Amino acid sequence: MNPADGPYTEKGVSFDTEEADEYRQDLGMNDGYILDVNQIRGGKAPKLAADNRTVLIPQPSDDPNDPLNWSQRKKNIVLAVVCACTFLPDYGSVTGAVTLIPQAKEYGITPDEVNHSQSGNQFTVGAGGVIAVMFSAYFGRLPVLFWFTVIALATAAGQAGSHGFNGFFVPRVLNGFFAGAAQGSGLMFIKDIYFVHEHARKINIWQASVILSPYAGPLLASFMTISLSWRWPFWIYAIETGICLIAVVAFLDETFYDRQIHPSKQAARGSRLLRLLGVEQWRSRYLRNTFWQAMSRALKTIANPVVFITDFYYACTFAWVVAINATITLLVTPLYSFGPKQIGFFFFAPIVATIVAEVIGHWLHDQTARLYTQRHKGRLHPEARLIVNWFALPFLVAGLTLLGFCLERRYHYMLTAFAWGMYVFGTMVASVGVSAYQLDAYPKGSGEVGAWINFSRTAAGFIVSYFQVRWVAAIGPEKTFGIQAAVCVGVFPIVILFQVFGRKLRRLSGDLDFKTN
Repeated sequence: MNPADGPYTEKGVSFDTEEADEYRQDLGMNDGYILDVNQIRGGKAPKLAADNRTVLIPQPSDDPNDPLNWSQRKKNIVLAVVCACTFLPDYGSVTGAVTLIPQAKEYGITPDEVNHSQSGNQFTVGAGGVIAVMFSAYFGRLPVLFWFTVIALATAAGQAGSHGFNGFFVPRVLNGFFAGAAQGSGLMFIKDIYFVHEHARKINIWQASVILSPYAGPLLASFMTISLSWRWPFWIYAIETGICLIAVVAFLDETFYDRQIHPSKQAARGSRLLRLLGVEQWRSRYLRNTFWQAMSRALKTIANPVVFITDFYYACTFAWVVAINATITLLVTPLYSFGPKQIGFFFFAPIVATIVAEVIGHWLHDQTARLYTQRHKGRLHPEARLIVNWFALPFLVAGLTLLGFCLERRYHYMLTAFAWGMYVFGTMVASVGVSAYQLDAYPKGSGEVGAWINFSRTAAGFIVSYFQVRWVAAIGPEKTFGIQAAVCVGVFPIVILFQVFGRKLRRLSGDLDFKTN
């Protein structure tokens, strides 16, 4: 095959994927992925990337319907649509941080009470992602995202047009559940269409949409509420959800493909419309998991000690992001006498930090993996993905600590914004490291590990945001954010533990032995 004609080339002879055990992705968790073809001795010649050196893992089949064989353009469009849908839930959730005060005046309650709707929304974002992945293992990736987005559009419009706090609370909480599908299943889509050596860079793009979204919402809402009703930011969010639904219908396709089944025995693709609605996937459901197998996959995943401990580390690192996003308006408004316009400009700090982290991460994660494979005879072990978390730690700790000092001692708001940006930069880098590690360690459970990563951050943020304002009021910002920085340091030995004993711990914990990837 000519490298210009597709995503891979073949070295030497044709390659039968059924004989490719040494290149199967699920075996990489034990002995590392052999990415450098020069380290391979004997056996069939593997399919390679366009550089004629990087081994493609997993090895693509000869079936043109295999998503690994899709053109790079089609893959990138799928990723763009998934990123757009991923952008929605946190965008809509934290939009409410700016509208707390005008809503409280309309409902006749306190802003902290209105914030309960936001906390509930944040929790259901994580729960919805887990359920979406469960359903995807049985009904298929495409129809689950489609139907969840349809309901997300209905609930987004419902919260914008609601009357009374109870009328707002119910669709707001439901919207988080259904809008969270893409956030929970993002790793699953990435694993379906990209090779191992591409994972970190694509995760970096996808994570940027996760982390950027909670700042874009309040930024735009702040400017809108200067002269418009608090409802307008939620109507804009409903319009954005509608645009994402159109993108799903127009561009997305089913990405599940079981390479354990010979191409001649694969289910017929059928009509794209029927794939979108889930009819074709229903007809071929006997080739995938039973309903009970699909529902139990997520429970088996979180019961794996390595997955659980990693998610605990991530929750303790990321919880403060969600809490700060939900309460920063209440903290800085009285401190700096900010109005809606100033609040809007203030949210540029984490947005810039996220963009900088994405740009640096575009090379950081790949270069880290490249250096690691060079020092380990062409092999990439999943634990190598956690090296970047060392780079992230100083930004996490310094950012939180300085933020507490700024809010306590009334430092200039520019320094406060800089401190916030430092912390956000660190979370972006750490998030990619954790996601890439779990995906490489447990590729069979790509959807499940991604869903639990998402749930860990939203659940932890949900808990902290409930008492963040009262916590700051009770002991002051300096001690509050100092404790949060100390927690980030306190859980970091988990990273060290996995880097030293990770391979042994994964063997003891066992693989995720599912019927399908």
